[in-house]
Amino acid sequence: MTIKIAIFGGSGYGGSELLRILFQHPNAEIVFVTANEHAGKAVSEVHKNLLGLTHLKFTKAPENLESLSDIDCVFFALPHGQAMENAPKLPSNVKVIDLSGDFRLSDAAVFASHYGREHSAMNAQSQFVYGLTETNRKAIKSATRVANPGCFATATLLGLAPLVANNLLSCRVIVDAKTGSSGSGAKAAANTHHPQRSNSFYAYKPFTHQHVPEIEQELKSIGEWNNELIFMTHSLPVSRGIFASIYCELKKEMPAVEAREMFADFYRNSFFVRFVEGSPDINWVKTTNFCDIGFATRGRQLVVFTAIDNLVKGAAGQAVQNMNLMFGLDEKTGLMLIGTNP
Repeated sequence: MTIKIAIFGGSGYGGSELLRILFQHPNAEIVFVTANEHAGKAVSEVHKNLLGLTHLKFTKAPENLESLSDIDCVFFALPHGQAMENAPKLPSNVKVIDLSGDFRLSDAAVFASHYGREHSAMNAQSQFVYGLTETNRKAIKSATRVANPGCFATATLLGLAPLVANNLLSCRVIVDAKTGSSGSGAKAAANTHHPQRSNSFYAYKPFTHQHVPEIEQELKSIGEWNNELIFMTHSLPVSRGIFASIYCELKKEMPAVEAREMFADFYRNSFFVRFVEGSPDINWVKTTNFCDIGFATRGRQLVVFTAIDNLVKGAAGQAVQNMNLMFGLDEKTGLMLIGTNP
């Protein structure tokens, strides 16, 4: 099988990672990749790591999206607000995977509150399946439209899903999550400029992060979720990686070995979830599609630690994992990405 692919928004970090992964995918043929401000430039001129690997050039986005019936799959790696304007115009036979937040939330008012804009395509939103592969695999397999999860949401949901599915949580959950600077995008901003961030550490968007409603929305689909969620995000002085510490109180005492066994059973068919002794480390998952999970317990208190690469499992890697399922491929295809040491 050859999957003819178009990437909208190929100049950012998400687009760069899609290109890096799909160039090695045995079933992928990238027909075109857009980047309006770089139209006409070689892809390898913008993404130097791809030098010598492709002759593709960036193009402007086609004006007539309705004519793209010969494309099998479209990835949107655009800023929030742009996919909702374009995805509904695509032919129904074209499968769509959106890496932005445009189609993750089913409530228009919640979307407007957290993204600061009105949703213009709620009719189309109802066609999108939430793309957390490990919890929604069956629905993704038959989907034509997938909303890829946010990076923080991925790290948090993978750490909470088994607990919610087994109805083990007794009170509020506190998530202390930290991310590298690449999560802020390829264009420099005041708070992501290297001299500002390299030796710094700070919290941002307390109680207001846009990934909170999608986390709670998905947890309610997994099991009984009526708990209070306190979710805090922090800026790490590294380029890649998310590390989440998830603090829970359970309805019963659970030693770390029992927690690990329960998680392992829940993720028994999930190759990209790995379990470690003690704490994971973002260095072990960088450039890979793995989520590493560790545990610490004291009586009824449980801390779940998760680590992912925000650009791979938190974005492009999970998007390709979903594409594989949508086209009937083994979900590991093209994603056997090995990390580095150190």
